[in-house]
Amino acid sequence: MSNQITLPEIQEFIASFWYHYDQGQFDVLGSYIAEEMTYLSRSDSGNCPFEELLAAELSGGAATLAWLSKHRDENPYPLRHHATNIFRTGTDGQVTNVRFYLYVNQVTNNVPFDVSSGVVDVGIRRAGDNLVLTSMTVVLDAEDSIPFAEHRAKLAAANA
Repeated sequence: MSNQITLPEIQEFIASFWYHYDQGQFDVLGSYIAEEMTYLSRSDSGNCPFEELLAAELSGGAATLAWLSKHRDENPYPLRHHATNIFRTGTDGQVTNVRFYLYVNQVTNNVPFDVSSGVVDVGIRRAGDNLVLTSMTVVLDAEDSIPFAEHRAKLAAANA
């Protein structure tokens, strides 16, 4: 895959984005978001008990930053977002498409515990000497885990 944005650059950019998000450094976070950014978040079922807390479909950098800021302010501190298994899925013009797992934890009664996990797809492009997000789709896990064979059978039936 030919790509001008290297995987180490992507890793550092994504890690830095989530760090600034977790710390509530919204003035810094704004520099990570392109004017044309689109943002979508939901659960995998689209119908989990807390869907209204996480669901958003936004267009524009200002709208995305406003929602992310409000969403962060409504959640606890410390809250940690961990991006893992980051890889490039392709390019579309100047945009590099990337996918990764997201794992989120917080601390309660002095013990870290799992809050959420999911899959994130982002678009990243260069803006001068910096990188910016052009899109982000967050699909959080909310369905109970099942044997993979059962999952595969459900997918086959849905796609038949």
